[in-house]
Amino acid sequence: MSDYSAKDIQALEGREAVRKRPSMYIANTSSDGLHQLVTEVVDNSIDEAIAGYCKEIDVTIHSDNSITESDDGRGIPIDMHESGRTALEVIMTELHSGGKFDGRSSIGYKVAGGLHGVGLTVVNFLSEWLLVEVRKNGNIYRQRYEYGNPVNELKVVGKANSRGTSHHFLPDKTIFDSIEFSFDMLSTRLRELAFLNKGIKITLNDERTMKDRVFHYEGGIVSFVQLLNQNKNILHSTPIYIQKERENVQAEVALQFTDDYSEQVFSYANNINTHNGGTHLTGFRSALTRVFNDYAKSRNLLKGADASLQGDDIREGLTAVVSVKVPEPQFGGQTKDKLGNREVQGIVESIVHEELSTYLEENPAVAKNIVQKSILASQAREAARKARELTRRKGILEDSGLPETLADCSEKSAENSEIFLVEGISAGGLAKQARDRRFQAILPLRGKFTNIEKVDKMRLDKILANETIRTLISALGTSIGQDDFDLTKLRYGKVIIMADADVDGAHIRTLILAFFYRQMPELIHKGHLYVAQPPLYRAYKGRRERYINNEEEMNKYLMELAFENIVVTNIKCERPYTDLQTHQIIENMYALEDQLVRLHRRGIESDRLFRDWFVDEANTPLYRIKTDKDEYYRFEGEQFEIMESEEEQIAEEKEIPEQLDMLEKKEDEDAQEEEKEPQVIVEDVSDLPEIKEIRSLLERFAKREIMPEDLYEYKNGKEAWEEDEELDGQKKEGKVLFRVEEKDETIHIVSSVRDLIDKITEIGKQGINVQRYKGLSEMNSEQLRVTTMDPAVRTLIQIKLEDVVEADLMFTTLMGSKVEPRKEFIRKFALQVTNLDIYGS
Repeated sequence: MSDYSAKDIQALEGREAVRKRPSMYIANTSSDGLHQLVTEVVDNSIDEAIAGYCKEIDVTIHSDNSITESDDGRGIPIDMHESGRTALEVIMTELHSGGKFDGRSSIGYKVAGGLHGVGLTVVNFLSEWLLVEVRKNGNIYRQRYEYGNPVNELKVVGKANSRGTSHHFLPDKTIFDSIEFSFDMLSTRLRELAFLNKGIKITLNDERTMKDRVFHYEGGIVSFVQLLNQNKNILHSTPIYIQKERENVQAEVALQFTDDYSEQVFSYANNINTHNGGTHLTGFRSALTRVFNDYAKSRNLLKGADASLQGDDIREGLTAVVSVKVPEPQFGGQTKDKLGNREVQGIVESIVHEELSTYLEENPAVAKNIVQKSILASQAREAARKARELTRRKGILEDSGLPETLADCSEKSAENSEIFLVEGISAGGLAKQARDRRFQAILPLRGKFTNIEKVDKMRLDKILANETIRTLISALGTSIGQDDFDLTKLRYGKVIIMADADVDGAHIRTLILAFFYRQMPELIHKGHLYVAQPPLYRAYKGRRERYINNEEEMNKYLMELAFENIVVTNIKCERPYTDLQTHQIIENMYALEDQLVRLHRRGIESDRLFRDWFVDEANTPLYRIKTDKDEYYRFEGEQFEIMESEEEQIAEEKEIPEQLDMLEKKEDEDAQEEEKEPQVIVEDVSDLPEIKEIRSLLERFAKREIMPEDLYEYKNGKEAWEEDEELDGQKKEGKVLFRVEEKDETIHIVSSVRDLIDKITEIGKQGINVQRYKGLSEMNSEQLRVTTMDPAVRTLIQIKLEDVVEADLMFTTLMGSKVEPRKEFIRKFALQVTNLDIYGS
């Protein structure tokens, strides 16, 4: 038996504890935890906004998936702390450090989201590197950290006319499953923060795709409700708005009723999205039910003395945002998804009851419309209850009465089984032959699947009248409706939508997705819903065939075919390449082109940079110019403009490096007063992530005797490099050729790696036939199995909901009862369509 003593006990603290057990401080080390890093940093800026010191926040996703977050708040303190280090370093390296613990109004943090004092420190500990800049006292201070440890002292790097803090960090790849940030997930969070803090401007930029969003809402959560309802039929033109403070708790509520049949309520505490609700949401719902019942009974709008409306009846068609700010919030862990302060429930309930009662008294027409709709909802609920009872008696919604069209599997464990929802009876029959009956069930969907977004179809009794939907509900086993839906009864771990690859199939998929989104959203939230990916093409040459899902796969396949028939030689050194080496060269070329595109998106003349730095080795200095309002790049000698005043838009030309002394304040010629220059930082840069990656790629090319000038036919003196007709003498300086020899002894001469790729693709196309699939029935059962249903080779797309607001707007715009928003959407985006199937049906 081994000894177990004190020497076996470890006490992890600080940085080591966070890096060893990161999930104790963020949600996890997958996508949620990764995005939590950004949330933690932004929340500190929002706390500055709540305190009244911040108006603008900028978030940038860089091409290497590093993040820069910047605000115009007061700036993190940089003076010395009692510990002998700067306050900045204490905040960055010590857990539970900050100025928000005792609610001291003297520094402005009466309420805040980041009250645990671990957010920014954890971000630092979980990053490969973090660069923090503080604009304060007329200076710009900067300090760099690596894996949570400072690597230099805090130092002044420039002059500043503004104040604020910037954080630039790269998450640690050894900690997180992936460091690929989702634009949509960040967009969702930042939009919420802009709504919850009226007047603040939040900008999100994505340098990977050049997408950007600006969130700025003077109306606050009222604007939020209006956005959610913009394509719906509303019962009253202006949202009801309630704002009041009681016992140091600030409550803010905006609500509006529509003729929709679903409820959409968002709750927040100290700007944190409380996905699982909490006491503030409970208080709001209790007040809502009580107020409308009191109003209806006092006006004799309900039949019978004991009649009353249920909360679900009243909230049908409700869109609401409930936000509270609490001095000492009690959240469910660092992820803060549920508010636990008991006193908040009573405060919110009393405030909403008082203010909403007054509103209904002053707006009787609105009150009557809402009550009448609630009464109709009550009647529909009763009709739905009877419909469910009827279907239960018929065995339609119970396990004992599975639909006749369902081909069930023998596996009884939901975790190990899956069901394919197949468009059409014929395709369903094909899928039954192709499936593995041990764990794969098939449900053919026949008949018209209802559009759940049409208002006259969204009531539960109307939905249950559709035979196709009843069949689907019965097969899944979860039942339907807020009172009856039970995810634990789901009979299959994967619910897979499998439809044709044409326009009709896309329509069917959309209708089914809309149904799950509105009526069974938990299937999406818990990761049970998938879409099968049938192949787009069948490429065949003789007896060989390959199923292709997209254009990228097609290009790779053409390369494979070409490699079987060619030998590529670098003529400069008479070096033949293996197929693997040629493939690596091509992949590196694609990566290089991607980096050049990214540089171009930054506003850098990428062709010039590549030619000057890597081909001609001139190394013309490149400067990053950071101003109050922008950041851009210029080569030495190029001119750039500094905007002295956003209001006056006065432009003054500067030239690099002659004007590097612009950081100095210039004196007024009249000596009356000192005139402030715009805040400008000019840095000689060579460490951009794109440039680092280009250097790494060029090292890989060099191992294959390929130099930078071999990659593109760059022009010298506007004269293109010309091909020699003779193979002799092709090693002259500034010229390289590749020889591509086919087995039939055909020889091709190309002058760059890009030309090499084009020639190989051309050779790969020789003798190949391509069949474009439009329907599942165009395949036989074996083809369907090996392409779409076999878990070993198939491609499934998991349906995820990263931006609830955007998803809701998209469904209501494209599938709702209003025609104009749909027409406007088509007008706006028609010219941006890239995958238009003009042959589909």
